Amino acid sequence: MALKLRKWDTAEHLETEEEMALYLEACLEEAGDDAAFIAKALGDIARAKGMTQLAKETGLGRESLYKALSGEGNPSFATILKVTHALGLQLHAAPRQTPG
Repeated sequence: MALKLRKWDTAEHLETEEEMALYLEACLEEAGDDAAFIAKALGDIARAKGMTQLAKETGLGRESLYKALSGEGNPSFATILKVTHALGLQLHAAPRQTPG
């Protein structure tokens, strides 16, 4: 019997708003200076919630959202703010923890 594998899709495993918020928080901690990593994480959350609805709520085109949030795009900070707001998420700032 052949083993069938498929590519992991994070969006399939983000079911609740709490899971989505925790996922984004973990990605923010892990990303360092990698803005594309954060954009991709938002894309995962957006696909879990529904890209069509997100496009309606942000006033941005669905295809442009897919591109901007793919990890390959370069979304403006204004787009990131619109997306996080429409997803019901907040970005937080805290002093950086230094080893010590």
